[in-house]
Amino acid sequence: MALGLPSTLPSGAATVHESLRDLLAAGGRSFSFEFFPPKDDAGEALLWTALRRLERLRPTFVSVTYGAGGSTRDRTVRITERIARDTTLTPVAHLTCVSASVGDLRRVIGQYADAGVRNVMALRGDPPGGPGAPWQSHPEGLDHADQLVRLLREMGSFCVGVAAFPDKHPESPDLDHDADVLVRKGEAGADFAVTQLFLDPHAYVGLVERVRARGSDLPIIPGIMPITSLAQVRRFGELSGVAVPDVVEQRLRRAGDDPAAVRAEGMAIAVELCRDLLDAGAPGLHFYTLNRSTATLEIYETLGLSAWPAAS
Repeated sequence: MALGLPSTLPSGAATVHESLRDLLAAGGRSFSFEFFPPKDDAGEALLWTALRRLERLRPTFVSVTYGAGGSTRDRTVRITERIARDTTLTPVAHLTCVSASVGDLRRVIGQYADAGVRNVMALRGDPPGGPGAPWQSHPEGLDHADQLVRLLREMGSFCVGVAAFPDKHPESPDLDHDADVLVRKGEAGADFAVTQLFLDPHAYVGLVERVRARGSDLPIIPGIMPITSLAQVRRFGELSGVAVPDVVEQRLRRAGDDPAAVRAEGMAIAVELCRDLLDAGAPGLHFYTLNRSTATLEIYETLGLSAWPAAS
């Protein structure tokens, strides 16, 4: 399950780890970046500018999502292949069950493998009708992410990540059910989990406690989005079903109508969240970059992050 981490270590690094799970088990932390597939050539050029700027940080991995309803799959696969071929970055490929038969999924998995990609985020994905719509599986497809994890395990030696939900999944009856589902993904063979967007560190700590109480040691990496405007964070909250905490709303409102002041306060909130999570024992951070590098670089450098454990 090699994650394909760099063979040349930065100053202060200990040893080369063969997988993300090995890195985390040895006391290291994973710092990674996520991008969304651009809609056109201009957007793709912007994405590659961000990728090249972030490449110098030598993140543990980068990932590229699918578009809504499983759209942009071909572009996502192509970009992921190019990252594997043309950069020093380690790509983690996204794969969802949305609108895909098992045969379709096998073909995409084979395409990733042929490109040398051995790291996959296995996701059910949003309903084809969009967030809030009822789930509809492909007649010859899969219904749940744990089934997709098992399919990946059947097809080869992949390092597999899955999604986690610190705040209740929109379709879940309660937080305990979410923990049960995440444990099942681990039992199916997942190596690590990355959370959806959240803004309250206590939500993350609660999820970890519930999963550990069920006997699972699955590493859970929190997902972080740089906050640059109130409208932005509200929009992502609506799409993910996550309520914006009152304290976050109040702090951003107090910044007034000055975009620069709002951005500065939003960045301060994001940095505080990251520090709280790392202090609570989070095994790293996964940044939702929005295909921009500046805000992510600011947070990363303010925190003085390094993805490798210090030498003993």
